[in-house]
Amino acid sequence: MLSSSILAPLSLILAATVWGLVWYPYRLLEEAGISGSLASMLTYLVGLMLLLPLVDRHHLFARSERGLLLALAFTAGWTNLAYVLAVIHGEVMRVLLLFYLAPLWTVLFARLLLAERAGRMAYAVIGLSLAGAYVMLSKSGGLPLPTNAAEWLGLSAGVGFALTNVLTRKISSAPIALRSLAVFGGVVLLSGLYALHEGSSLRTVFALDVQDWWMVVGIALALLLAIFSVQYGLAHTPANQAIVILLSELVVAAIASRYLAGEMMDPQEWIGGAMIVAATLFSGQLEQKSEKPHV
Repeated sequence: MLSSSILAPLSLILAATVWGLVWYPYRLLEEAGISGSLASMLTYLVGLMLLLPLVDRHHLFARSERGLLLALAFTAGWTNLAYVLAVIHGEVMRVLLLFYLAPLWTVLFARLLLAERAGRMAYAVIGLSLAGAYVMLSKSGGLPLPTNAAEWLGLSAGVGFALTNVLTRKISSAPIALRSLAVFGGVVLLSGLYALHEGSSLRTVFALDVQDWWMVVGIALALLLAIFSVQYGLAHTPANQAIVILLSELVVAAIASRYLAGEMMDPQEWIGGAMIVAATLFSGQLEQKSEKPHV
């Protein structure tokens, strides 16, 4: 039987690997005529159905923290939908690096929602994140902003991810299964609304062949595995170590995008990305300090 000191890092690596690869089957579904929003709705709906039996029905109807759970559902729903749309239509590594500006937004949301004051290290994280984004995005001239819709979606997914994490900390007393249910439910709702806005038809769903359905079910199982793996890993791993391990997603995505999609980044993009990764590593020190008990 593996101890938690071994199992916890392995669970984080597993989750990072899933997130670093999940963009590819979503692209395959897009090529099969299933839009990113519709694919998100289907995969998370399957996951939602598998998750429901794990949730205590008494927790479902509890009034405490209901508002925060709804907020979590909305922010997590947008995070996952925006991420899927971004990695389908954009360059995977640029999208992921913009997504990993999340520590910058986390500092701001933690100040607003958790009353956590930013110290010198927090300002260093903000400065390094912004500098990394500037280096990565400034080569096109003018303001260093995302250059297309996919990159804006990746950036907004990072904002949503930061807010989701802060809300999760605020309602940490809620069971993991209930929080996961809120996440999956939020994705299904927002993805469904977005699919209707795009004009996606239910006839597309009925036209899916067996291979497409197997891919949908496979993605749903992988997402469930990743969510429960990361919840276990974060509960048994120091925050600064967990962030280092989760950054292996970038390594997996870099290799996968090179060999599966033929995408490559230039040296300037790598330098800016390295600065963003460094800011993420420093944010682990911030989280570790915030967990120390006050005397």
